[in-house]
Amino acid sequence: MPGSGATTGRSTGVGTPPPPGLVAMAAALREGSVSARELTEEALRRIHAAQPRLNAFRSVRTDAALAEADAADRRLAAGERLPLLGVPVAVKDDMDVTGEATAFGCGGPFAPKTVDSEAVRRLRAAGAVVVGKTQTPELGQWPFTEGGAFGATRNPWNPEHTPGGSSGGSAAAVAAGLVPAALGSDGAGSVRIPAAWTHLVGVKPQRGRISTWPEPESFNGLTVNGVLARTVADAALLLDAASGPHPGDLHRPARISAVEAASRTPRRLRIALSFGMAFTATPKSLDPQVRSAVERLAGRLESLGHEVVPEDPRYGPIGLTFVPRATSGVRDWAARVPDPALLDPRTHEAVRTGRILGGAVLRASRRAEPVLRRRVGEIFGRFDVVLTPTTATAALRVGALAGLGAMATDRAMIAACPYAWTWNVLGWPGVNVPAGFTGDGLPVGAQLLGPADSEPLLLGLAAQLEAVEGWAEVWPGP
Repeated sequence: MPGSGATTGRSTGVGTPPPPGLVAMAAALREGSVSARELTEEALRRIHAAQPRLNAFRSVRTDAALAEADAADRRLAAGERLPLLGVPVAVKDDMDVTGEATAFGCGGPFAPKTVDSEAVRRLRAAGAVVVGKTQTPELGQWPFTEGGAFGATRNPWNPEHTPGGSSGGSAAAVAAGLVPAALGSDGAGSVRIPAAWTHLVGVKPQRGRISTWPEPESFNGLTVNGVLARTVADAALLLDAASGPHPGDLHRPARISAVEAASRTPRRLRIALSFGMAFTATPKSLDPQVRSAVERLAGRLESLGHEVVPEDPRYGPIGLTFVPRATSGVRDWAARVPDPALLDPRTHEAVRTGRILGGAVLRASRRAEPVLRRRVGEIFGRFDVVLTPTTATAALRVGALAGLGAMATDRAMIAACPYAWTWNVLGWPGVNVPAGFTGDGLPVGAQLLGPADSEPLLLGLAAQLEAVEGWAEVWPGP
């Protein structure tokens, strides 16, 4: 039900129209009913007003963004038309933006970048105005966005809770209406988890869909760049604008049109409803409220004519291959930090693990990927899509994992987020869709998961759900 649980004592935007989304802004600019300067000034006003409460941004490009907006207005007046010309957007602080540091959640004197990352370059080529860089935990390691370098980023639905991570700043910015959409990155659910916890559409695309250059691949192929937005159409528009390879990329999937896919009603699908979790040797359980929300969404899918059958993928030993790739990625990134003494003790522990598991163990983990794809992918011989919870719980409280050691942090974050990371090992796409709210008014989400290059199917199904769920009309308010 649209808005179920959204009025249980929390501040919501029910009864007030949400800010315009990406598609609406782009259309208004084309029609000339608003200027890029006006949209950018409003975005900056919202960002600065919300920063003390939400802390969504690591850096705000006030002067540069206004200059870009003025340039966009001149191009629009000259008759130029591009998909995002003059639209304000944000990017996560693991992406290079010319003139800005890429601190990736760390402290220290990082030098400003002189070249945009490929994903940012493509956004600019589509005409977007980049208003700032959003917060992320240190090296994107955790499903909460907190750190000694910047404090805590908070959830617009309830500031006592985290928006998730590691794309928590992007999620908070979009959910609060500061920007209509934003780029994030996803190495173990880092787009989908904060999307679930802030009532957003979060797309983790096929590995290589959005370039990670200047990294040929990121975190040994675990991490991909993705998008967060309030609607499927907005997410699809940003995905198309940011997608495309750099000549140095290791992964180059076939081109798709996300916008076209999001407008196409899917055929009758056979959907596996899965609550099973991959083996991690750590305790974890599914919150009954999350399970109920996902079951409700499964019922909605059945009402749309799809067949939903309980079935779990055969994950097998997939967890054994994740840790070497993740910790080796942390080791590589930590080597670039200007002042390692400022790193969290948990990061130092991950670096030590990455040193131990690099080399032969890491190579074995990569060699296992095709075998795991065949094992897990067997389910797609019988089903079109897998539906799972995105997380096992609603958003954690800010500070819930502060001060814990590395092992305790790992156990706590696996307990809260055991569902998303498997698809990063496989490199396949997944889409978080809002699934409802807990009794306390906290959003929860569900994942639509598919095999390689299945974004068109997943986006079409998500758009079909959105049409009957109406989730974009419910927002946390200004």
